[in-house]
Amino acid sequence: MADITLLDGSIGQEIVKRAGDKPTPLWSTSVMLEKPDIVGTVHSDYFNVGATIATANSYAVHVDRLERVGLEHEHLQLLDTAMSQATEARDAHGSGRIAASLGPLGASYRPDIEIPLEEAAATFRTIVERMEPKADLFIIETVSSLQNARGALMGCTGTSKPVWLALSVSDSDGTKLRSGEPLAVIAPLVAEFSPEALLLNCSRPEAISQGLPILATLGKPFGAYANGFTHIADGFLTAAPTVDALEQRRDLGPKDYAKFAMHWVSQGATIVGGCCEVGPAHIAELTTQLTASGHTIT
Repeated sequence: MADITLLDGSIGQEIVKRAGDKPTPLWSTSVMLEKPDIVGTVHSDYFNVGATIATANSYAVHVDRLERVGLEHEHLQLLDTAMSQATEARDAHGSGRIAASLGPLGASYRPDIEIPLEEAAATFRTIVERMEPKADLFIIETVSSLQNARGALMGCTGTSKPVWLALSVSDSDGTKLRSGEPLAVIAPLVAEFSPEALLLNCSRPEAISQGLPILATLGKPFGAYANGFTHIADGFLTAAPTVDALEQRRDLGPKDYAKFAMHWVSQGATIVGGCCEVGPAHIAELTTQLTASGHTIT
């Protein structure tokens, strides 16, 4: 039996759903401007069903996205709000860690958007420095290409906090990044920057099961948290998309999702949780199954 770190599930999608407003390109960032308490409630709900990490709602808090609507001056304050909501929920719960989320620049699932490395590193460095005082760790999320990974890792070199790298793989072939590059090409970057953990995220669970054996060869703790989308629709791969272009799977309820996650644990994963469309009920079921199987949740 193993010690398993149990992540939370969907943050941005869950926040948007609970806010009940029409989706915008700002995604869950807009909720922090208008209804910030929803963010804290989502974190609390995950802690209450067994999650031991709260992933701050900072994934999409990037200047390039805020500039589209003239809100770039709110950038640092929004990062503060994301961290404060997670911290308050953790403190009320009495235990847990805060993972400061670093989402991709430009847009998700868009390896074709190549930000110059020094520019990307400087952008991430500003965010890391702002969130570091309240962060227990940083998690670079939904990395779709080698270039994306390098820029984000460069931006994290100044932090004393652990850095986890979460890669997004092709939904049709989990041995490849969304860029089409073999997942194994991440190995030199892992050796160079030495992130403390490697994960696969925001991909179909079937694809993640294909990719995990590759992560297992890289000498780091590894894990996964999948999404619950049917696929990444072409309508989402445009400038300033909204999440209503994506469709939720109907065959991935809590027990179905937990079956995938328990398989990842059998593959050697020691960090599991959920991404978009995987909610508190899924994490509650995963808590039940991990405990029943004799694992210790940490």
